[in-house]
Amino acid sequence: MPSAVGDRLRLVVKVLGSLVADEVGQATRARRRKRDTGPPVVSADPLEGTSAGVTGAEQRRARAVRHALESLGPFYVKLGQILSTRPDMVPESIRDELQNLHDQVDVQPFSEFEPVLARDLGPDWKLRFDDIETVKPLGAASLAQVYRVILPGGRPAVVKIQRPGIREGVLADMALMRRAARIVAKVAPRFNEVIDIEAMLGCVFDAMEPELDFNGEARNMDEAREHMKSFRTLEVPRVLHSSPRVLVQSLAAGTSVRHIDRAHFTDSERIELGKDLLRFMYHGYFVHRFFHADPHAGNVFAAPGVPATVIDWGMVGRLDRRTSLQLLPLFMTLAQNDGAGLAQHWAEMGRVTSWSNMAAFTSDMAAFVPKVSHLSLAELNFGVSLTTVLAKATKRGIGSPPAISLLGKSFANLDGSVRHLAPEITLPEVFEGEVPRILLALGKEFLGRNQFARNSMEVLLAAVTSPEQLRSVLGDVANRQFALHVHEPRTPAAMGGQRPTRPSGGLLALGALAFLLGRSRGR
Repeated sequence: MPSAVGDRLRLVVKVLGSLVADEVGQATRARRRKRDTGPPVVSADPLEGTSAGVTGAEQRRARAVRHALESLGPFYVKLGQILSTRPDMVPESIRDELQNLHDQVDVQPFSEFEPVLARDLGPDWKLRFDDIETVKPLGAASLAQVYRVILPGGRPAVVKIQRPGIREGVLADMALMRRAARIVAKVAPRFNEVIDIEAMLGCVFDAMEPELDFNGEARNMDEAREHMKSFRTLEVPRVLHSSPRVLVQSLAAGTSVRHIDRAHFTDSERIELGKDLLRFMYHGYFVHRFFHADPHAGNVFAAPGVPATVIDWGMVGRLDRRTSLQLLPLFMTLAQNDGAGLAQHWAEMGRVTSWSNMAAFTSDMAAFVPKVSHLSLAELNFGVSLTTVLAKATKRGIGSPPAISLLGKSFANLDGSVRHLAPEITLPEVFEGEVPRILLALGKEFLGRNQFARNSMEVLLAAVTSPEQLRSVLGDVANRQFALHVHEPRTPAAMGGQRPTRPSGGLLALGALAFLLGRSRGR
């Protein structure tokens, strides 16, 4: 085992072992007190507890968990951020404390960051700024701290500085987690068949890579700005300078939506902003195949009368075209209250094992989807809903797609941000309203010269391998009953649960449409 990974393993065991030992000790002492004096009395004293029933001991426990995750570094901070959105897994007292991991990570003194500035900007780095507020950073995240600066000429901006030595620790954590995933795969092959932990971690790690090099984050910001041009209530900061560990960018107006007062915004203003956030992310998933993987409330800044700013573009996700097209009908089924359709498309995106029970999974989704499809964000928690689908799929032997780990994190964070702005919004309503624009963009893509050639070849291939299916698709198009999905036959157990290799339903249908329109254009 490399020494760096070994050192990280020892540190992780030490920190988590200490936390577990403290939990066991507190539980033991609580049992003794209950036995000797009866149940504790909840106090409204802020030092002893709260009127909401959260005791001082629970608050101390929550802070201990947060500090433990912070001490282990960015990977474990990300884990804590994910857990802070999961009321199905984490009690409220700990969840509230873990929310602070989004924008209240322990602050290090500015003197720790000066060597980083000197290394990346040169020994005369101070000449680049008229002023820099070093006493208190604007923000402290797991990988960096952000300071307000004044550029020559008086323009305000921010400088983001990577924490010293953080890259090595993150890479060691990634290696350690990959090793743990391989062990799980060996000792629990049946579980790994439906939850490919190493593949899911790979999706998250690939998205985290640009966070370790701010040049990558700067490129992500430039790309995102191009995609965001058609959303008038949103913007991305301007990159003024980038290097591997230092990023200078324009200052975002307002405060994070986690701390805004909705009363300062008009209803139409905050609702349109919330809808634009959802629309932009939908286009990221289905059109651009490039999306913000960490859009939590601390990464969206808003102020009345100006566009909101989406910051922190280090962690982004990218989808291949086929996965994106498979994901679109999955969202459609939820918007249309179609539980059976959701089960079908989930299985198509993932993997049907030899021991799966597709009929039972379909029944599970048919019962679950009507409970959530109509809910507003004030009533719906996407993280809990996603966990329910994952748990049901795993129980029924349906392997979930690796990309769902990052997509789930992204969308769970997004729905939390929109909930702070406009909790009355319903996700299906916004999605269905945006579908025509999404389909129009996809249609333009599929009618492009290079893509048209490939689509035609896929249609020809389908004509040879599955003429009945081709006739059905072309008939649907002719009858204006075009849909993005074509139901595939259930995978026989004799094939080991693998789906046969052939063009996806979405590609085939859109390819057929492109083929017909191309012929019409030629005529």
